[in-house]
Amino acid sequence: MKHFMIKYQFANGTPEEWHREIGRFIAALDNDAELNGRIIYRCMKNRDDSSYWHLASAADDLAVKTLQQRDFFKHYTEKTRRWRAAKSRSRQLN
Repeated sequence: MKHFMIKYQFANGTPEEWHREIGRFIAALDNDAELNGRIIYRCMKNRDDSSYWHLASAADDLAVKTLQQRDFFKHYTEKTRRWRAAKSRSRQLN
């Protein structure tokens, strides 16, 4: 199992639009026959400011590679870049 974390400050757009985008991404993961159950994804917002944490767990390297090939992942990654402040941190946790 591989674990990843991304932390960033939300800076562009409205939180409601961003939350809908996150929901669409998670729904796409859940509805993908090859990835369902192999990628676990959570997003949390800090209640005291505009920072978010995205936590992802992948069953194996193949699940990560499969996800990276999906159009919905490419779309979500691009949206994340647009909606966050310039500085973000991404780490593999294990």
